[in-house]
Order: sequence, then C-alpha cells, then structure tokens
Amino acid sequence: MPFDAVLCDIDGVIRFYDTAEVTRLERAAGLPDGTTAAIGFAPENDLPLLLGRITREQWADSIVRDLSARVTPDQARSLARAFTEADSHTDAQVVDLLRQVRSRCPLVLVSNATAWLDDDLVRLGLADLADHVVNSSREGVAKPDRRIYEIGAARAGVPPQRCLFVDDRQENVDAATALGMTGVLHRDATDLRTALAPLLRTDEAWSGAGEPDYVR
Repeated sequence: MPFDAVLCDIDGVIRFYDTAEVTRLERAAGLPDGTTAAIGFAPENDLPLLLGRITREQWADSIVRDLSARVTPDQARSLARAFTEADSHTDAQVVDLLRQVRSRCPLVLVSNATAWLDDDLVRLGLADLADHVVNSSREGVAKPDRRIYEIGAARAGVPPQRCLFVDDRQENVDAATALGMTGVLHRDATDLRTALAPLLRTDEAWSGAGEPDYVR
C-alpha cells in the first residue's frame, strides 16, 4: 500500500458552489463573469477569512468596497450577498468513494475554509464523512503552509510520508509532496477513484482507469 491515511480537500473536490445568481447579477450590472469571485478570493479579502480573523459580514463588506467603484451601492451589496451566501452541492461519486475509504483507513478533511464550515457540513449531510476535519479558520494556518498538512497527518495518526493528499489546486498538492506525501491533483471523480484503487481494491475502481496520477 502506498499510503495508510487519506487527507482530502473539500471545495473543488467534494463541494461545489452554485454561482448562477452571481453571474446573473454581474451581467445585469455590466460586469464580466467572475468579477465578484476574483474580488472575493483576492488574498487581501479571502485570507483573513480563511484564517478566522474576520466574519462573513466583514468579508462581504470587503467585496462591496472593492466593487463600489464599478457598480452602484445596491448592486455591490446584492453581488456580495449572493456570492458569500451561495448555495452549494456535493459530488455524490466523490462522497461515496470517501465513505468507502473511511471504512479502510483514517480519512481527514483538510480545508481552507470558513468558521461556519461545521454548519455547512451538517446541512450537506457530511458531518460524519471523515474522522477529523482540519479547518484553516480554526487552526489559524492555511494551505499551502506546511503546518496544516502536518496537523492533518497528526490527526490521522500516521507520518506524512504515509498519507495520500487530494486537492484541486496544484500548489496545494506540491506543498504536500514536499513533505513526502503522495499527492493527487483532483479534476473529477475518476481521478479520485483511480488514486484510491489500491486501497479499495474493487473491480469498479480499476474499470477503465489508468495508472494513478501520483506525485511523490
């Protein structure tokens, strides 16, 4: 076995946001698609949120501030509200694979996330998905800082070199492999299924799958 525990990202792997309303509002305001996301995820606005230093309301205020030169105050507030309160859904295939994983080895979710992540997981029916959740806003450190990976490995109870790390961002995978973890860049459920095949050892896992896209 190339690993004894699985560390997995949440957003972009398990959870995805519905941005249709934000897009509609941007087009109505004459903004290019993705403008609000670019502002909301800008490091100066996003990182304080992910480190637990500001509230959702303060995050929304920062988006309103940066939009105010381009749209009316009402439009800015509507866009910020739609973006920061967007609904989300899960990838059912990924959730099913991770539930299988947890019956075979420790599963730890390692996420750059907000202070309300626990409530989100309950609403999505994922409160019992993993053995542990390492949340950047609770830990005060965010990927790709090596410390959050070390926390994840410690919660799993195995050395970093025995962890499989899954994330949809290359820089986060690179940071994990620098610690000796096995890294997998997630693009869809097929990537995860292929990576987990040695652990799950099912015909379905190998069906149509090539070699796992591991990075060591």
